[in-house]
Amino acid sequence: MREISRRGFLAAAATSALGADEAVIDIHQHTNYAGRSDEDLVAHQRRMGIAKTVLLPAGSKYGLDAKAGGNDTVMALSRRYPGEFAWFANELPDLPETRRVIESYLKRGAIGIGEQKFRVDCDSREMQALFALAAEYGVPVLMHFQHETYNTRIERFHKMLEKYPRVNFIGHAQTWWGNIDKKLDQAELYPKGKVTPGGITDRLLADYPNIYGDLSAGSGLNAMRRDEEHARAFLYRHQDKLLYGSDCDDRVGEGDKCSGSQQLALVRKLVDDPAARRKILFANATRVMKIG
Repeated sequence: MREISRRGFLAAAATSALGADEAVIDIHQHTNYAGRSDEDLVAHQRRMGIAKTVLLPAGSKYGLDAKAGGNDTVMALSRRYPGEFAWFANELPDLPETRRVIESYLKRGAIGIGEQKFRVDCDSREMQALFALAAEYGVPVLMHFQHETYNTRIERFHKMLEKYPRVNFIGHAQTWWGNIDKKLDQAELYPKGKVTPGGITDRLLADYPNIYGDLSAGSGLNAMRRDEEHARAFLYRHQDKLLYGSDCDDRVGEGDKCSGSQQLALVRKLVDDPAARRKILFANATRVMKIG
């Protein structure tokens, strides 16, 4: 723990030296990610210079393809380090106890619902029950869109944005980020090459006030790297709708093994306006997730 404290001091000092415009909120991390310990997670986030991290739990019967920890683990770590971590509540949407479980954690301090990464249509009856619960408690829902696997039928999701206007939705993962491209083959999860603007994701962000984009994971990084000219314009165009997240399972927190630190560096490279960069790295998260 002495080593973690030293790293935390150094990270905080580095953030302070960068100035307030460079403070970072990471909206997407997991406990027990691929077996990573809490101590390694804390050190990872501090090494990246993260001011606050939002922890997303798995459901009780499914570990989000990452063996991620559940509600109790994210609540415990957030209470252990309340200045550094906040947490969401989660459960499989199609269980009889889903509402009771999620509601119980919302009452104990969870600030959102997700990561919803389960084998249902994005507009299914079960998902709509969650959306109604989110509206009732005034919390966001973070959704993993993956073609023919998780939260399927993204082409119909605009109807949910219209039906639940008081819910802030956060889009994430392969099919969400692939659809920045109007010419996407939906079966392609990590497309390469030049982007044709006007895809489903681009239109949703432009047309609906209650949808946001989570820049995390290899899918978010790929979307920014594949066409940096498009990425720069996209980041500026949607600067009020994008939130930085890492969603990386490494224990390093820097360099080629850490997609989170690579995405952070890329945002800083592509967005040279401090005000726009602050929105993406910090201010949008404070507004959407009500992080104080």
